[in-house]
Amino acid sequence: MAAALAYLALDLMHLEHRVQRLERKAERRAWRDTHDPFELHDDVFINLFRLSPDLAIELVEELRPALERQRPYGISVEHQVLAALRFYATGSYQGAVGESWDIGLSQPSISRCVRDVTNCINRRLLRRWVRFPMTPEERYAAKLKFRDAPQPFPGAIGAMDCTYVQIFAPHENEEAFVNHHGDHTINVQAICDPDFKLLNVNARYPGARNDYFIWSNSAVQRAMSRAYENGERETWLIGDDGYFIEPWLMTPLKHEDVGTPRFLYNEALCKARCVIERCFGIFKAQFRCLSAQRKLMYDPEMAGKIVNACAVLHNMRLENNLNDVEVDPEEVALHRQANLPNPRQERDINDQPLTMRAQGIRVQERIIARHFT
Repeated sequence: MAAALAYLALDLMHLEHRVQRLERKAERRAWRDTHDPFELHDDVFINLFRLSPDLAIELVEELRPALERQRPYGISVEHQVLAALRFYATGSYQGAVGESWDIGLSQPSISRCVRDVTNCINRRLLRRWVRFPMTPEERYAAKLKFRDAPQPFPGAIGAMDCTYVQIFAPHENEEAFVNHHGDHTINVQAICDPDFKLLNVNARYPGARNDYFIWSNSAVQRAMSRAYENGERETWLIGDDGYFIEPWLMTPLKHEDVGTPRFLYNEALCKARCVIERCFGIFKAQFRCLSAQRKLMYDPEMAGKIVNACAVLHNMRLENNLNDVEVDPEEVALHRQANLPNPRQERDINDQPLTMRAQGIRVQERIIARHFT
C-alpha cells in the first residue's frame, strides 16, 4: 500500500511539473499574441533590432516561405526573425534575449530561431546582398568610388583585412581554432568599399590560419587573378603587411623616408586601407554578437553563418540609410591589437610564386611613378 502511494505521489509530481510547463508555454504564447514589437517607436525598434520596422517586415516576407511553421501554434515568422535580430544585436545569453522586449520565447526556442533565421539568410539573401564586383563594368564603378573617396587610392576597388570572431572551444579539431593570442576564434576575411559596404566575407577558416593563407585560397583571389590574365591591369585590392604583394593586391612598403614618392604611396595606401578597420568597428558595434568582448555559443560552421547573416543586415542598413551606429573605437583598437605580427605565424616568402611577387612589385613601382612622383 505504501509503495502504491509513493508511486502515486511521484506521478502527481510529474503531472504537476508538466502542467506548469504547459502553463508557462501558454503564458508566453499569450504574451506574444498581445504584445507587438512593431508598435514600438521607430527609434526604439531600430535600437533593439538594428533594422527599421519597415525593413524588418521586408526581411520577414523574404524569409516567410522557408520559416512558416506548419503547426497551428508554432512561433510566427515575425517572432522568429525578431528573436534572431535581437540576438545579433546584443550577443547576450539567449535566455536574456527571450525574456525581454516583447518576444516572449524560451531559451531553446530562441536558439532554434537563431539557427533557422541564420540558415535562411545565408541561403536566400547572402549572394544578393554581399557581392564582389565580378564584371569589368562593376570593377570600374568600384574604382570611381575609391578615386572620389575622402582617402583615395588610384585603381583600388576594395580594402581587405581579417578579423577574429570569438567562439567557444569546438569539440573537433579544437587546436585549429586557437589563434596566436590563445583564444578560440574563427578568422574572418572581409573586403569593403569606401562607404563601408561589404563586398565579400569569408568566414570559413579557423583562427590559427593566417590572413595570407585565407586570401590565397579564396574565390576572390582567383577572380582577381583571372581578370589580370584577361588584360585588366589597373585594378587591385589594398591590404596591410599581413599579405604578400600581388599584381592585383597592393601592400605597404617598409621604412620609407618621409616625403619620398614611396613614402607618399605608403601614406595614401594606409589611409585608404583604414576604411576596412573602421568598417569592422561599425560592424561589431551594430552586431554585438561579433564583438571581441563576446563569444558565439555555436560550432564554427554556424558561427561563420552568423557572420554572413550580419554582413547581409549590415549592407541592408547601409542601403536604407540607417546610420545610427558609429565606429566603435574600442573594437578598432582590439582589432588592431589582435592583428599585431606573430613570430610563430610569420608568412614564408617561399609560399608565394616568385613571378607573382615580381609582377606585383612592377605594378607597385608603376603606381608610385605615375601617381606619387
